[in-house]
Amino acid sequence: MHKQVKIIALLFFVTHQLVIAQEKEEDNIGTETVTVTKAYTPTVNDAFKLKSTPNMNDSIVLQKKKVGYTIFSVPVASTFTPAKGKASTVKKVAPPALFNSYASAGIGNYGNATADFYTSRTINRDERLDVGFTHNSSRGDIDGAELDNIFSDTKVNASYSKRDRDLDWGANVGVQHQLYNWYGLPVGVFDETTINGIDERQNYYMAELGGHVNVEDAFFKKADLKYRRFWDAVKSGENRVVFNTGFHFPINDETLNINAKVDFVNGVFKNENVASLTNILETKYNNFQIGINPSLTMLRDDLSLNLGINLVYGINSDGENSDSNFYIYPAITASYRLLDESVIAYGGIEGELKQNSYYDFVEENPYVSPTLTVAPTDSQYDAYIGLKGQLLPNLSYNIKGSYKAENKSPLFILNHQNNTRTDEKGYYFGNSFEVFYDDIKTLGIFAELNVDVNRNFTLGVNAAAYDRNTETGNEAWNLPDVEGSLFMDYQIGEKWFAGVNLFFVGERSDVSRVVDPNVLPENYLATMEQLDSYFDANAHVGYRYNNQLSFFIKAANIANNNYKRWANYPVQGFQILGGATYKFDL
Repeated sequence: MHKQVKIIALLFFVTHQLVIAQEKEEDNIGTETVTVTKAYTPTVNDAFKLKSTPNMNDSIVLQKKKVGYTIFSVPVASTFTPAKGKASTVKKVAPPALFNSYASAGIGNYGNATADFYTSRTINRDERLDVGFTHNSSRGDIDGAELDNIFSDTKVNASYSKRDRDLDWGANVGVQHQLYNWYGLPVGVFDETTINGIDERQNYYMAELGGHVNVEDAFFKKADLKYRRFWDAVKSGENRVVFNTGFHFPINDETLNINAKVDFVNGVFKNENVASLTNILETKYNNFQIGINPSLTMLRDDLSLNLGINLVYGINSDGENSDSNFYIYPAITASYRLLDESVIAYGGIEGELKQNSYYDFVEENPYVSPTLTVAPTDSQYDAYIGLKGQLLPNLSYNIKGSYKAENKSPLFILNHQNNTRTDEKGYYFGNSFEVFYDDIKTLGIFAELNVDVNRNFTLGVNAAAYDRNTETGNEAWNLPDVEGSLFMDYQIGEKWFAGVNLFFVGERSDVSRVVDPNVLPENYLATMEQLDSYFDANAHVGYRYNNQLSFFIKAANIANNNYKRWANYPVQGFQILGGATYKFDL
């Protein structure tokens, strides 16, 4: 150790002297020329660093001693016993009880009565039989009506269906009986003797038979056939046969659809037009049409487009004269999502040759006379554009504007009062309606709003306004310019439920005419009839006693408005009806 100290001290002294000598030389440094004979190539030497494992030359080094140890295991008694895990229980909700049949009946003032029955039987796994019965009647006396005004509507239908792996098919049959009275006499026109001699009752009968087949995973998609026979109590009769079929051809990302239709209706009215002075000639009609509707459907991310055309060939005959025409109608529809489901724009332009029938006229107005002219309507085009969507998850809307052009559009108008007739039934006293055909162009706007607050409460409101122009310059008889409705359904807890329906129909126009055998028909006395707008409020409330039995009360025309749905036809005032519904397995 002493030797190392001496050596370090000596090196320090020598270094110090060299530094002092260098400083003295720098004080008198002169000018000197330096010639470089080799390029400077510096190198880096390893820096001095300590070795990771230095050698220890110290004579005093302690040697590690080997340590040995052992572990003594001492058992410890424990009384802890882990409990087995148990899953939390979930409250089970009983599945709703389902029944395959129900029956309902009710009775109220004005002698009103309703009855309904329905059953759906599963014959086996893929076969089903459905049977239904409905009845609605009244024996009440309407204020202001001078003739009997009872009515009855009863219908029975049954259907059979079978579903296989790739197709389903079925057949159905139905019968119907309706009883109505031409009770809409003009007020203060006829004496009591004449009124007592009027037979105002009319009976309608209907029987129909049909079948259908639908196919999956094939070019041929569907076919259905229906035959209907309709007749009344004064020997009027009508037959109608309708056949529809369709084919489906995928083409890359598009789809080609081809639909075809055959529609034939023929009938006879044994009575002549009410404006005629005599009742000798009968009226026949035979209207046949065959059509094909090819269309190409294109679906994109937000766009749905259907490009089609409707080609129809129609033949019309009255037994003596025949007329045939070929019609071409547009069949184009489209929709586009502007803002996902919030705003969807849609539009289209469509046309058709609409087949009219005696049965359809009676369904719309049961007070028509059995002396009608039945002809098809040439609906040239119905162009429309609108917006629909959901503003909120439970709020949806629909706004649409349209413009329609129709040739030979049917309108209901009061029949002439003809005191020269002596027909079996009393429909020639200005108390029945005929069909008047006119060419009409209609500009319309429609708006609808639906609210589903939750699964127990729904609310909907809609309104429509129309501006019509006719070819004859007359009013569009018995068609309102404004109409609207509101409905609401509310499930009150598990037992109670209720609903409200409100309807508004604007003013309508009609005309009454009197036959005068001494003047020309165009000079018959005519008087305009203005039908006031009306508001009709209806409501119902019900109570579920259990899963099978429930009770209900229905109220109609709550405001007790003595309005007229048709000219000279006042309706029943405030009506209330109560009944029960029972579900069961049959």
